[in-house]
Amino acid sequence: MNTVEIFSQTVRHFLGPIMPLMDDENVTEVMVIGPETVYYEESGRVHKSELRFPSEALLMAAVQNIAEYVNRPIDDTHHSMDARLPDGSRVHVIIPPSSRRGICLTIRKFKQSTFNLAALIEWGSLTAEAAEFLELAVVLHKNIVISGGTGTGKTSILNALSAKIPQEERIIVIEDSSELQLHQPHTVYLEAQPPRPDGHGQVTIRDLFVDSLRMRPDRIIVGEVRRGEALDLIQSMISGHSGSLTTVHASTPRDAASRLETLCLMSDASLPVYVARSQVASAIHLVVQLARFSDGSRRVKSISESLGLDDENRFMWRELYRFEANGLDENGRLQGDLVPTGDRPSFESEPFEMGLADRVRMTEAVFRKAR
Repeated sequence: MNTVEIFSQTVRHFLGPIMPLMDDENVTEVMVIGPETVYYEESGRVHKSELRFPSEALLMAAVQNIAEYVNRPIDDTHHSMDARLPDGSRVHVIIPPSSRRGICLTIRKFKQSTFNLAALIEWGSLTAEAAEFLELAVVLHKNIVISGGTGTGKTSILNALSAKIPQEERIIVIEDSSELQLHQPHTVYLEAQPPRPDGHGQVTIRDLFVDSLRMRPDRIIVGEVRRGEALDLIQSMISGHSGSLTTVHASTPRDAASRLETLCLMSDASLPVYVARSQVASAIHLVVQLARFSDGSRRVKSISESLGLDDENRFMWRELYRFEANGLDENGRLQGDLVPTGDRPSFESEPFEMGLADRVRMTEAVFRKAR
């Protein structure tokens, strides 16, 4: 029995009080606040569970077991920990006194990816026409930023769009915690590493990005940009590595661009603000904005094209698709569609110029030949 198998069994033992939630395929997240309070997310909604840990000591034993598995400290001098369970589920822990109500354990469960564009259409996350538009944008090597809040389905959309990258391309995937599951044969997965207990051995997203540029990538996919690596990504987008995909936490396309600008300024390059803004405006082609709605559903709220900066150095956008709600059905589920706005992208003729005319079926109102 190898180490992973041993810890798989011991983790199940220590997490026994909440294993019914961990084994439920419909539960996507489990949130423990002290031994007696457990919440879980199912179908986009958060519910309170009757499950609980017998004591704070047994909950701490579970946390220590996870810490031992990933070889990371969680103690008086290390108040929090990010980890991953043997099955791939992501874990975050905060312990007292930083967490006032006791040990706070949050587990985002890992699921084998069943999300592709067809599945997202079936779930109502986007329309078939919008899916065709995004597929063509991927094939045309457009730089796409997937924007949304926590739990809006950014990784699912990123997985679905990455599946449309041609099989013959070499893809480098860079993540803090490995979640993406691509099916292309020529895919290299790089994962950041936290420092060891002795303080050495840290490998950041930025370190991996520098490595990736030396690996002859056709595409670079960054699971999420959070820090100064945004500058490396943006500069690679405008210097020959087009077709990149990434996600960012933001509520609107404009906020997504502003956040990328801010993250670029967090690098050690000491860029002037106007340079960072100009580079972000030049690099981004499309922002796919996601949102979680009142019924718990996750949907594409809009697809917008970046048009650069105006005379006052402000980001300009052209909204190409917009979600229009039509009320609730008898089950309380929001009804509506992601509809084209009537505007055309600046690259409207590219599918025809690149020999992709046969793939323009539902998007004839968006793409057309140059006259």
